[in-house]
Amino acid sequence: MRLIAPTAIVSDLPLFVYLPGMDGSGHLLRWQLPKLSQVFDVRCLQIPPDDLRGWEELTQHTIALIERERKNRQQPVYLFGESFGGCLALQVAMRSPKSIDRLVLSNPASSFNRRPWLTWGSHLVGWMPDFLNAVSALGLLPFLAALERIPSHNRQALIDAMQHVSPQSAAWRIQMLREFQLDWERLDRIQQPTLAIASACDRLLPSVTEVRELVDRLPDGRLRILPESGHACLLEKGVDLYRILQEANLLPEPVCDELMRG
Repeated sequence: MRLIAPTAIVSDLPLFVYLPGMDGSGHLLRWQLPKLSQVFDVRCLQIPPDDLRGWEELTQHTIALIERERKNRQQPVYLFGESFGGCLALQVAMRSPKSIDRLVLSNPASSFNRRPWLTWGSHLVGWMPDFLNAVSALGLLPFLAALERIPSHNRQALIDAMQHVSPQSAAWRIQMLREFQLDWERLDRIQQPTLAIASACDRLLPSVTEVRELVDRLPDGRLRILPESGHACLLEKGVDLYRILQEANLLPEPVCDELMRG
């Protein structure tokens, strides 16, 4: 497990840490990087494709990586979790709230248990040979993404990311999601401004319902619904994470001041 820098390191900018979906590759943020890297020093978590850590160890290791990066920094730390990474981000924020200053979630998979068919089907993943897992990745695409909104090269990147993780690790991470229980009583520990993004056309998870509940429970929760987007919204044409943060007044303060003067 490590944090990688997908763009040039600029240590005097706010730190932006991306926690990826179940693929764990950290590569699916790349199409948002040109704008984000103008105002953030970006890091992406990479989880080895054969990793079998549970939530406790994964959370503790992620906190340690963030603390190492933020050492001797004066700028705020943004934590962004997508899908599986959204669950991990919530765990980090509740376990070590002082490690971060802003929290952003995109279609967090904390609602996994609200989809019984996912729970039933997930039992089969570990028994499938590699070839069938590759085929099943193609079959899952319509659930993971609004394909008509995603350029062809991004579709291929999504397939590659899905096949990055080994079948055994995929089965393990699905089991983790199956067992994930959000401690609703501890959400008030997250005092930081939090933006929850939900795709209205998410065919994989009931993301709108989930983030509405999250925002209602969070002390400083903010909601953004993407009306035409699917689960893997960061790969879609027209989805601009920089602009979403800007509209939620969550960009770093010097940037916000400059935009207001402009």
